[in-house]
Amino acid sequence: MAKKKLRNITKVRIVQVATRRFLQTGYSGTSVKAISDELSISTGHLTFYYPTKEHLLAILTQMLCDFQWKVIHQIENEGEDAVMALCVELMSMAAICDANPIAKDFYLSCYTHPMTLEIIRRNDAARAKTIFAEYCPGWTDGQFAEAETLVSGIEYATLMTTRDSQSIEVRISGALEEILKLYGVPPEVRRSKIEKSLSMDYRSIGRRILKEFMEYIDQVNEQVIDDLPIYH
Repeated sequence: MAKKKLRNITKVRIVQVATRRFLQTGYSGTSVKAISDELSISTGHLTFYYPTKEHLLAILTQMLCDFQWKVIHQIENEGEDAVMALCVELMSMAAICDANPIAKDFYLSCYTHPMTLEIIRRNDAARAKTIFAEYCPGWTDGQFAEAETLVSGIEYATLMTTRDSQSIEVRISGALEEILKLYGVPPEVRRSKIEKSLSMDYRSIGRRILKEFMEYIDQVNEQVIDDLPIYH
């Protein structure tokens, strides 16, 4: 029993240190050795729990998805409907990536590795099934999964900027228009949601949400990690 508890505590510490490094140094700039050195354990010890850096990213991606569910429910509790809450969630993610290149590296890594992209698509298809139910009567699970294949590409394109990219307002507006249209949201409703989204202080919202995500990870315990529906 004591052995199992020690094993779980080690997993928690690995996740917490990896998260902090991924969000302060960047996923691309963080090595397994750097994480194990900070923990004062061997790389072999770390890879016993998480065979590759991508497995660690998968844990964090699932936790990010769970956290985003909480953010959407929180926004709903503040009086917005689920569609508006989804708009705010995407808008804040774009604002985080625009302001913080290290966080941007983390988010883009989540969208570019096969294991983590699958987690995002699976989670978001389940979420879309709930949020857009009234606009997509009769849709099958397969149709929602197919739609999220397209949505994940739109989201990635919104976050992945170059020197020639449009302003964040143009990118948010375009992304929300295409996503809401894909799920059959009527034009007048789309226009209303997009205008309201752009009227918000999305940069402040983004900073707050990133801070809350870091606090969420700091509070994680072994049970949370063991309950995650992915390889760990």
